[in-house]
Amino acid sequence: MTQNQADNTQQLTELIQNWALWRDAGRWERFRTVWHNDGRMMATWFQGTADEFIEANKEGWSKGVVILHFLGGSTIDLAGDRAVAQTKMTISQRGLVDGVLCDVVCTGRFYDFFERRSGRWGFVLRQPIYEKDRMDPVDPGTPLHLDQDLLMSFPEGYRYLAYLQTRVGYDVKKSMPGLKGAEVEELYRRGDKWLSQADFDLWSVSWV
Repeated sequence: MTQNQADNTQQLTELIQNWALWRDAGRWERFRTVWHNDGRMMATWFQGTADEFIEANKEGWSKGVVILHFLGGSTIDLAGDRAVAQTKMTISQRGLVDGVLCDVVCTGRFYDFFERRSGRWGFVLRQPIYEKDRMDPVDPGTPLHLDQDLLMSFPEGYRYLAYLQTRVGYDVKKSMPGLKGAEVEELYRRGDKWLSQADFDLWSVSWV
């Protein structure tokens, strides 16, 4: 790895880390700096621009929504002024499920599209990949009875996360990429195009 590649990798790693730390801490002004102006966020409960995502998070905070992130290792592919990164992560959310306080933990990856503009790297798109999840009552002795028809209507990789988010009032997208399947394969193809085709426009294809 050249010094230039190492420097770029370090900058991108810091962006990935800052995204999680500043979002989870509610440092919204600092959080905004990791995005480019046209940056977009895709998640189970939200799909839209970075600015809309920040406002949605602020609203959730005011209502007591608790969603936290923990990061693992990253791999970063560089191609000139573009990059794609994958980072192991967990998403944890606490909320009431039919009157029972529960924690959901979802394991997956952040799949990120970056671009360097005027010398500054920033997020263009963050698309999580949801691999597996589980739900537990905060009080382990509390019985929990889930609506099986609703539960099984969601993809396997984020089934319990989607159930909780639906119960607390969110409209959950049911076609997010998982560990396997057409959705994640299409995401990989778009990542390859982002790196190899300088004129590839991420927004020429539907993400919602």
